[in-house]
Amino acid sequence: MTSEADAPGFALRLDASDFALFELPLRFAQDRALIDARWKALMARMHPDRFAAAGAQAQCEAMQWALRVNQAYVRLKKPLARAAYLCELHGQAVDAETNTAMPAAFLMQQMAWREALADAATVGAVEAIAAAVAAAERRILDALASLLDERRDWVAAAAEVRALMFLARFGQALEQRLDALHERAG
Repeated sequence: MTSEADAPGFALRLDASDFALFELPLRFAQDRALIDARWKALMARMHPDRFAAAGAQAQCEAMQWALRVNQAYVRLKKPLARAAYLCELHGQAVDAETNTAMPAAFLMQQMAWREALADAATVGAVEAIAAAVAAAERRILDALASLLDERRDWVAAAAEVRALMFLARFGQALEQRLDALHERAG
């Protein structure tokens, strides 16, 4: 891959962590405005159009950097993706596809929400479920901040990331149901 000396105006390697690339501390709690500003600055510096007259090699490298910066931005700007990435950086893969073990209380709540969604006949009823899910997401995000930044408990954090993934999928079902109810009403 590109070395420090070869990178068009950049002092990191393509395989640097997203946090290093964006010059951010290695932690869950981040300032979204700062992430956005760092992305904008990096893209202004690395955008392939800046290297149009520099030859094919420089253009190719700039394209690689632009893709890498965008990949890091997508991961850093979303709390769920950022939490999963932090777990992976610390040797604890989330393994959401193969590890679906969840606490019984969480699974019972999921079942209750799914049943309520199946019975929900109005926009208000679906919005009430959505509010409860949003509150649960906020609680999990708060727990993740503590687990990742203070306790550094990667195993417990990975379990919370999996719970958030469950909630994100359920959030999609809520949106689909709301869309269907709006279409029926409109």
